[in-house]
Amino acid sequence: MLNRNAEALFWIGRYMERAENHARLIDVHYHLQAEDERGLEARGPGGEAVDAPCKWTRIVDALGSRDSYEGQYGAYSEQDVLHYITLDRDNANSLVSCVSHARGNLRTIREKVPSELWDTINAFYLWLREKQPDDLMRESPHLFYGRIREWTALFQGFCQSVMPRENEWHFIECGRYLERAENTLRIIKAVGNAASGDGWNNAGAYPYLQAVLKSVSGYQSFRRFYADGMSVESIVEFVVLNAAFPRSVHFAFHSLDEHMRMIELQDKQLRVAHEKVIRQVGKVKADLACLEHDDMIVDRNGLIVSHLLEACETMGVAFAKTFFRMGEASA
Repeated sequence: MLNRNAEALFWIGRYMERAENHARLIDVHYHLQAEDERGLEARGPGGEAVDAPCKWTRIVDALGSRDSYEGQYGAYSEQDVLHYITLDRDNANSLVSCVSHARGNLRTIREKVPSELWDTINAFYLWLREKQPDDLMRESPHLFYGRIREWTALFQGFCQSVMPRENEWHFIECGRYLERAENTLRIIKAVGNAASGDGWNNAGAYPYLQAVLKSVSGYQSFRRFYADGMSVESIVEFVVLNAAFPRSVHFAFHSLDEHMRMIELQDKQLRVAHEKVIRQVGKVKADLACLEHDDMIVDRNGLIVSHLLEACETMGVAFAKTFFRMGEASA
C-alpha cells in the first residue's frame, strides 16, 4: 500500500486541489482587474502606475513561475498568461498538466479506488485537452474557469460519497488539505503584493482582499460572521483563522491533522516517522491557535503568511520522506 501507492494517492489529492485553486486564482485576477478599471489603479513599489499588461504578472508570481514564463514568452499579455496557466504542457503546473498528472497517478491504482473517480478524472482530462487557446478568449473566462471548478467539485464529491474511509481515502485528503492551505496563503500573498508597497494590511488593500474572499467563495460566509464590520484585518483573520470555513488555513490544517492521525500503519519504524509528521502539523496548529485579531493588525509585511507558507513546504517534504519511495516522485 505504501511508497508508490501512497505517493500516487497523495498527489492525486494535491493536483486536483491545485487545478481548482488555479481556476480560483484567475477569478482573483478578474475581480482585481474590475477594481482597477473602476479607478483603483495598480501601483508599483515606488507608487508608479502599472500598465494593464503588467497586471498579469500577479498570476504568474502567485505560482512562483516568473522566470519560467518570461523565458518562454517574454512579454505579458492576457492570452499568453491564460495559455500558460491553463493549456501549456511545458508548464508543469498548468491546469492541463495538473489534471494529466492526477489522471496518470490514478491510472496506476485504478483497482484500489472506486471506478467513479477514474471515469470523472478521465472525462475531465479529455474535455480539457481538446481546448485551444482561442477558446479561452472566445468564451467568458469566468464561465470557463467556473466549469473547471465544477469538474473538480464532481471529483471531490465522488471521493466524499463512495470511497471507503481507509488509508487510500486519508492519503488523498492529506494531499488535498495541504495543497488547499498552501494555495490559500499564496492567494493572500499575491494579492497583498499587488495591493501596495505597504502589504495587505492597509486601507488600500481592502478591495483586493474582497477579491480574496470571492476567490475562495467566502464572501457570503464572511458577511454572516462579521455583518457590516468589514475591515482588512477581519478579512485576513477570516481566511486564515476561521474554524468553520472549509477553505480557511485553520480548517485545512485541522483537517490535515485529522486525516494524518487516521492513517493506519503496521511497521513500527514507519509509525515513529508518522508520529513525527503529526507533531509537525500540531506545531502549526499551535501557532494558529496563538494568533489573535491584533496580530493581523500589526503584521504589515505579511510575515505570518510567509511563515505559514514555509510550514506548508516543510510539511510536504516531511510527508514525502516518511511515506514515499524517494526517487520515484510523481510530482
